Amino acid sequence: MSSGDASEQGRRMSVLSWDQVRRLDSILGDSVPIHGRGNFPTLSVKPRQIVQVVRARLEEKGVVVRDVKLNGSAASHVLHEDNGLGYKDLDLIFGLNLTDDKTFRLVKDVVLECLVDFLPEGVCRERITALALKEAYVQKLVKVCNETDRWSLISLSNNTGKNVELKFVDSLRRQFEFSVDSFQITLDSLLLFDRCSETTMSETFHPTVQGESMYGDFEEALEHLRSKTIATRSPEEIRGGGLLKYCHLLVRGFQPSSAAQMKQLQRYMCSRFFIDFPDISEQQRKLEAYLQNHFTGMEHKRYEYLVTLRQVVDESTVCLMGHERRQTLGLISALALRVMAEQNAIPALSNITCYYQPAPYVRDVNFSNYYVAQVQSPMAACSNSYQTWLPCS
Repeated sequence: MSSGDASEQGRRMSVLSWDQVRRLDSILGDSVPIHGRGNFPTLSVKPRQIVQVVRARLEEKGVVVRDVKLNGSAASHVLHEDNGLGYKDLDLIFGLNLTDDKTFRLVKDVVLECLVDFLPEGVCRERITALALKEAYVQKLVKVCNETDRWSLISLSNNTGKNVELKFVDSLRRQFEFSVDSFQITLDSLLLFDRCSETTMSETFHPTVQGESMYGDFEEALEHLRSKTIATRSPEEIRGGGLLKYCHLLVRGFQPSSAAQMKQLQRYMCSRFFIDFPDISEQQRKLEAYLQNHFTGMEHKRYEYLVTLRQVVDESTVCLMGHERRQTLGLISALALRVMAEQNAIPALSNITCYYQPAPYVRDVNFSNYYVAQVQSPMAACSNSYQTWLPCS
């Protein structure tokens, strides 16, 4: 490794302080309920336990785990507790070699087998199949295998949105959306301390834990987190362009590091979003899932979020034809109206944003300031689906 590469690698890394290690230990030690569907009981799982069990089982099967890392919003919470984001999902990354389909299947089977260990006493484990466990406790299964990315994801269900997400990564080209969610914390030293030390951790005696920013410069990314600054690069590399997360950050009080630069990046965010989700039905499913997964306990913010999203899409979308643009804007407006109805509250006039269309029968000049709002369900408003998109200039 050249001196320049070593210097760049050094900027990406940082050793956690005692307060950060203590927060990390607390997160790994807190029990998270994994809710079962139907008659299956709720599992009580500590993140450190499931990591240790899954890792041990994989290595018993001959799969070497390079390292285990905490990723995403939970890692950001460890590094800066009052970051304005909180955390929902617990993203745990297992680094390993996914050489073929057989290894992918083995990883999935091992995780399902491990769930049996967390079933409460009195449950007849012998009669529970792997398929039954998957249907009961797995919210999402993802497998990606192409030239640049080889990874799989198993997301365990939690009714409050605090899912335990186990990601098994061989290679992953893009590992962050924005600098504030680019942190990964290596857990190996802390887990080794758990197994080998009989002494309780203290400020003067605790393992060295390293964090890394996939954005590039650790201290710069951490300062963005502290100052609530939005920064990213090449959003066209992100699935969905990072558009939904970007609007979420805006609603949470984060501000772009450069307003002019972010205006340009918004175009790439919108373009990538509509490339990945060209159909109006896909857009609706994506938006509804995002609202459900990221605003639990913050339902009052959903309307503001949709208004912000509509504004960004309206200002920065250059890749859609006119009818597609109107469909998407209509969908977002209809969802915003539905959110208001669900909350059973109409905001104060100073805070409300409404989108009006002139009534078709208004032709007289005396009625030039008179508008009638047309309200339909999201899918009724967007009944025709078009998948044509145009490249950005």
